[in-house]
Amino acid sequence: MLDFRLKVFYTVAKRLSFTKAAEELFISQPAVTKHIHELEQQLGMALFERIGNKITITPAGRIVMRYADEIFTSYRNLEYDINQLKHERGGRLQIGASTTIAQYFIPPLLARFNQRYPEIKTSLISGNSEQIEQDLLEKNIQLGIIEGSSRNPQLKYTEFAKDEIALIGNVNYSYGAGEVLTAAELAAIPLLVREQGSGTLEVITEELKRLKLKLTDLNIAMYMSSTESMKSYLHHAPGAAFLSLQAVSRELEAGEFKILPVKNFKLVRQFQFTHLQGQQDKLAQLFMRFAGKEIKGEKGEGGKEL
Repeated sequence: MLDFRLKVFYTVAKRLSFTKAAEELFISQPAVTKHIHELEQQLGMALFERIGNKITITPAGRIVMRYADEIFTSYRNLEYDINQLKHERGGRLQIGASTTIAQYFIPPLLARFNQRYPEIKTSLISGNSEQIEQDLLEKNIQLGIIEGSSRNPQLKYTEFAKDEIALIGNVNYSYGAGEVLTAAELAAIPLLVREQGSGTLEVITEELKRLKLKLTDLNIAMYMSSTESMKSYLHHAPGAAFLSLQAVSRELEAGEFKILPVKNFKLVRQFQFTHLQGQQDKLAQLFMRFAGKEIKGEKGEGGKEL
C-alpha cells in the first residue's frame, strides 16, 4: 500500500547513507540510487546533496521527510484500525526505555504484552533518558519510557508508575557512626553515580539539594553508565550508590547488600511514558493502556507501588 520509493528515501534520510539504507532494506545500493533518482524526478527537486562520499538532506528533502513521518504514522494507524475490524492485532511497536527501566522494570510487562498480542512485533532499545528523548524526536521509536523530570516541549509525558531510590552498600562494610547517615557522613563515602544525561542522576541531584549538597560536595569514586556495573563494583569495594530498589531486590533479599538510610533523604521517582506531541501511534496507545492495567493489578495484589 505504501510507495516503496518513499520508504527508501526515508531510510536514506535517517541514515544519511545509501549503503546503510541498502543493508537495512535488503536491496542493492544501485536499487537505492534508482529509487531516489525516480522520486527526485517525480518531485522535480533534489532531495540530497552529494559531496564526495557524504550526503546531506536538502530543504526539499526536509519537507518530504516531515510529510513522510506523518504518512508512516497514518499508515500504521490505518493498519491498526483495519486489524481491529478483523478482530486481529498486528504491526510493529518500537519502544525505547532508559537503562534501569529496560533492565529491571519493563521486561516482565513486555513478556505479558507479547503473550496477549503475539501478532504485534515489539522491539526494545535502551539508553539514558536524554538518548531516549532524542530517539523519539528522530522518529526512531514510537514510545519512550523514562525516569527523571525533564520536560521537552515537543514531547508529552504521562506518569504511570513509581520507583524508590535508596543508598545501597555492601553488608560487609560499615558506613558512618550510627544507623542513619548524616549529610556529612554521606559526603565522606566513596560514591558511584550514573553518567551525565541519566534520569537517575537528575532526580538524585534534585533530592540532594534538600540536604544542601551538590555533586561536587560528594566523594565521587566513579561515574558509570550501567546499574549492573555499579552492583558488581559494590560486591568488591566499600563504596555506595544510589540505586533503584527494583534493581537490587535480589541482592537485598540474599543479604549481600543493605540499605543505608540517610537523614531527611527519601526519593520516590516517577516512571513516565513519553511520545511526540500531536498524532500518536495507536500501538503505543495500546501498550500504554495495557501497562497501566497490569500495574494497577499488581498494586492491587501486593498493596504496594511498583
